[in-house]
Amino acid sequence: MRNVGVREISRKTGFSPATVSNALNHKRGVNKETAEKILRVAHELGYDRPSRVTHVNFVLARKNGLVLDEGTFHPGVIEGVERAASLLDMSTVFTTVELADRATAARQAYEITHDSSSAVVLLGTEMAEEDYDLFKGPEVPLVVVDGWSDHHFLDCIVTSNENSAFRGVSYLIEMGHREIGYIAGSYRIKNFPLRERGYRRAMREANLPVNPAFRVEVGTVVNSAYESMCAWLATNPVLPTAFFVENDIMAFGCMRAMTEWGIKIPEDVSMFGFDDLTYASISNPPLSTVRVPNREMGELAVRTLVSRMREPRNYTSVVHLSTTFVERQSVARL
Repeated sequence: MRNVGVREISRKTGFSPATVSNALNHKRGVNKETAEKILRVAHELGYDRPSRVTHVNFVLARKNGLVLDEGTFHPGVIEGVERAASLLDMSTVFTTVELADRATAARQAYEITHDSSSAVVLLGTEMAEEDYDLFKGPEVPLVVVDGWSDHHFLDCIVTSNENSAFRGVSYLIEMGHREIGYIAGSYRIKNFPLRERGYRRAMREANLPVNPAFRVEVGTVVNSAYESMCAWLATNPVLPTAFFVENDIMAFGCMRAMTEWGIKIPEDVSMFGFDDLTYASISNPPLSTVRVPNREMGELAVRTLVSRMREPRNYTSVVHLSTTFVERQSVARL
């Protein structure tokens, strides 16, 4: 590869050598469109300046921990990030941003998105739309995992929530179930309404009614899900033959409550979860669910960051990863 210098890029783009240098070094003061043009031309000319990025910053954006604290989803993502980063001789550092403390979170987000030595994997599981305002217009490569923004253009990697829930409920229908309930989390992360939409679509396409009496709202950690389900069962409700549950954590708590109330799973009520967490295979009974490719998400996030650094582009993308169906013993055939 021939040696390409700042002055040649300057002549090609029409921008001053100082502007070109600032863009190549990802410094502030160069607007986005100018920087993108300079980086694109530099790439076309064969400019191969070594990246200044030395590490991946895994940012855990924590709202309240009601979904993250008991789940084993994000440790899998971290494993994938670390594995992919190490193959590129990059280290991984970790930052927790407590979104409830808005002022501190804003300062942290600014530092994260302006640290030219890092590329960022942002865990968006508990993030609401307004939280993405803190990370808009990053000056470093940034990929959101398990979250997305409707207002800001960011590279995102998400689970195919609606279609995966549709598949799970369709399986219950194929197993002969016609009265299928829905267990929803009382804390509504952005993934959950999409899963409920998949449930409703499956029911609608099968010409089955969605009974409001079969929608149960429970806490999003094991103990609160258990307590909520106990409170619901205490009202002596009519039970559906099956429940689709928004995630495995809630399913574990609800299954414990049902068992204590003398409800047999799957003989009396079948249960279907979402995530395939570690304990799903050893719960009583083992839980049918869909497996989210969390490690693969982390690996893909790092590859996306590297692609961004090597070949800048003027668009972002949202990648939907499919899930894997896992059939166990928590669903009965009617």
